[in-house]
Amino acid sequence: MTIFNTKAILKEKRRVWIDTDKGISILLVGFGHCLLVMQNHGLALNSYPLVNYISVFLYGFRMPLFFIISGIFISGSLKRKGLIGYASYRADTILYPLLIWGFIEVSFQLLAGRFTNNTVSPLNYVNLLIDARKTGHFWYLNALFFIGIIYAVCKAYLKMKPGQQLALGGLLYVISSYIHINNLYAGSLTDIFEYYLFFAIGDVITNVVLSEKNFNRFASFKIFFPLLAVFLLLQYRFTFYNLHGGAEGINYVEHKMPFFFLLEALVGCTISMNFSFLLQKYNALRFLRVIGFHSLYIYCLQIIVMTIARIFLLNILNITYVPVLIGVIWSAGIFIPMVFYNFCMKYGMWWLFTFRKPKKQEQLSDVNNAVTADGTPKIVTI
Repeated sequence: MTIFNTKAILKEKRRVWIDTDKGISILLVGFGHCLLVMQNHGLALNSYPLVNYISVFLYGFRMPLFFIISGIFISGSLKRKGLIGYASYRADTILYPLLIWGFIEVSFQLLAGRFTNNTVSPLNYVNLLIDARKTGHFWYLNALFFIGIIYAVCKAYLKMKPGQQLALGGLLYVISSYIHINNLYAGSLTDIFEYYLFFAIGDVITNVVLSEKNFNRFASFKIFFPLLAVFLLLQYRFTFYNLHGGAEGINYVEHKMPFFFLLEALVGCTISMNFSFLLQKYNALRFLRVIGFHSLYIYCLQIIVMTIARIFLLNILNITYVPVLIGVIWSAGIFIPMVFYNFCMKYGMWWLFTFRKPKKQEQLSDVNNAVTADGTPKIVTI
């Protein structure tokens, strides 16, 4: 076993673009988180405006993409597992890590609060479920879990077809837009309403994007270059609005121009998927597959690891040069969670990531199932 489980992941040939796409997205998420943990610590971030511009420019489509990918596998997963099996799987792979790592991170913040001025309170333990935005990045796991369960219930019990789910997602998106524009409060429901649409889009496009006969159609530069032109134009305007939008900052477009955000997100997701198909076709940047396979675990540990890395670099090594800090903290937030996850799997600490004890060894073919059941990786130790 390698520290990243690389051999098992790279040997798997099917649906390579899925892990590649998740790898791209988690790298972009990590860059944003890196800048977040560096704020308000006396660093000369304003001396590097290009860094902030890049962060804003690449924001907007990375999280919708995760919901679309997860939605792609809802129908197949329900068919194989049934509603109860699917719900149990989601609880194991999403809700459980949310609760475990959310508890650890909130506890870490409460402890740090004795020495800093953060405003974290014990209420954040409850907020992991009812208002996850107040806990920071764990809003994503909260929304991903509850959207999957609601969608599955509507599909299994109400017999709602993908087109009907898409219409429901559109209605919920309008409601979330109203909430954002008018600064209303709805807790975690706001994110559930907003991202349900992207999950439904994933289900709608399932047969198209997973069909082998369409592979060459999607892995085409004829699509990529026109998309790139549209993408660059939209991201330019998106970035301009966010940088000049006032108090909302990087979320200005998402909250105050939700339908422009929807357009920007869908174009960004499309070109990211197209680029991932191209990388699969030419067998390029294979390390992205390995990173993408571990994306859930990277997401859970990232803020904790980056915070520790920042403290070590700033307070112990006295490094204040921003480019070096970004490179080291960003890298640490990607690769240390991967090493830690595989270490835990090897030495019996699986309970940090799942409530089901994994088998000692999975067949290689199971790796593919692990990353295609619903867009989130299953425990695999080889």
